[in-house]
Amino acid sequence: MGEQPIFTTRAHVFQIDPSTKKNWVPASKQAVTVSYFYDVTRNSYRIISVDGAKVIINSTITPNMTFTKTSQKFGQWADSRANTVFGLGFSSEQQLTKFAEKFQEVKEAARLARDKSQEKIETSSNHSQASSVNGTDDEKASHASPADTHLKSENDKLKIALTQSAANVKKWEIELQTLRESNARLTTALQESAASVEQWKRQFSICRDENDRLRSKIEQLEEQCSEINREKEKNTELKSRIEELESELREKETELKDLRKQSEIIPQLMSECEYVSEKLEAAERDNQNLEDKVRSLKTDIEESKYRQRHLKGELKSFLEVLDGKIDDLHDFRRGLSKLGADN
Repeated sequence: MGEQPIFTTRAHVFQIDPSTKKNWVPASKQAVTVSYFYDVTRNSYRIISVDGAKVIINSTITPNMTFTKTSQKFGQWADSRANTVFGLGFSSEQQLTKFAEKFQEVKEAARLARDKSQEKIETSSNHSQASSVNGTDDEKASHASPADTHLKSENDKLKIALTQSAANVKKWEIELQTLRESNARLTTALQESAASVEQWKRQFSICRDENDRLRSKIEQLEEQCSEINREKEKNTELKSRIEELESELREKETELKDLRKQSEIIPQLMSECEYVSEKLEAAERDNQNLEDKVRSLKTDIEESKYRQRHLKGELKSFLEVLDGKIDDLHDFRRGLSKLGADN
């Protein structure tokens, strides 16, 4: 019947780099079919995968093989006969679990097949030895017999099988030694890979600490920039306030100038008042003899005196207001000088 497929799945196939024994080399550009085959004639199991016309996996499963899950979707096994390590990348963890379970099942079946083969060889060897002894006794008893001829033929066959068994045992010993050497190489590669992983972990930790330090530094710089922006806003507000105060100061100075101009008119008004007084006195001297005119003039004089008093009162009030404005201007200048000194 030949080989029959007993399990099929799809996966990305990789092989270990023979030069470094660390890195994986893709054996297929995309996911390909990977199948378990059972050979009824030889009672053996193989994993076979073909990419187009190229056979990328042809691995006979032995009881010494082990399938290892290295991640949630990746697994690997070593083949000492092919002198390589195969890796399979699956699309899901379930596919990887099924493949690993099937590998364990096939591995156990291969172990049972090997044990049965060894039992058959031991049984054949014992039968061969018994036939040899019996044949010697028969030769002593009789030299010609159809049964003896048949036994001798069977004995020869058993001898050939025993010779082949011994050769197979030697071959298996060589394969076992090869497997041990391959296992030692794989162990060394695994240790080197673990050391490389630890080194990458340390470098990652260092980079992470450096990243945290830089992030903290950036936050400090951002905080300093925020403080600088707040100071700039305060300076802008202070400049705007100073400009407003300077504008008010200019207005006050203009108002003061106006008040000074008005104060220059006061002496002229005073001189006019004195001139009027002199005229009144002259009028009084000129009109002493005229009683009617005197009374009229007295009335005029009283009215003039009333206006004069009223004018003096207004002048006094104006001077008081002017003094208050001057004091306010002095206070404003002192406040502005103090504000400039604080900035």
